[in-house]
Amino acid sequence: MVETNEQPNNDARTWAMFCHLAGLAGFVIPVVLSGIIAPLIVWQMKKDEHPFIDEHGKEALNFQISMPLYAMIGTAACFITCIGVVLIPFVVGAVYLVNLIFLIIAAIKANNGEHYRYPLSIRFIK
Repeated sequence: MVETNEQPNNDARTWAMFCHLAGLAGFVIPVVLSGIIAPLIVWQMKKDEHPFIDEHGKEALNFQISMPLYAMIGTAACFITCIGVVLIPFVVGAVYLVNLIFLIIAAIKANNGEHYRYPLSIRFIK
């Protein structure tokens, strides 16, 4: 995480918040990668305007890439046992719930001008 001494202005804080909230597209739009594409678009459009937006955009994107991977790993683990197949909806639902909770926390932190790192996020983009 790159912390700068420069305080984010209202515009930077708002766009950083939108980077996180764009992940909600994965809950609304039935396209498989919409939860990744929407934060990517917001981040690409605004990342050069302020380091705060760049930082939060990377965090949001890394988290939105990590969540489907965790859902796939959990689903694959359920297939290993016969009774585990029954648990697949619960595993996927838990991943979606974790995604939603941490996405909202990150959006609030960004709007407050605070730095935030998602737990369980794989750092694909540094």
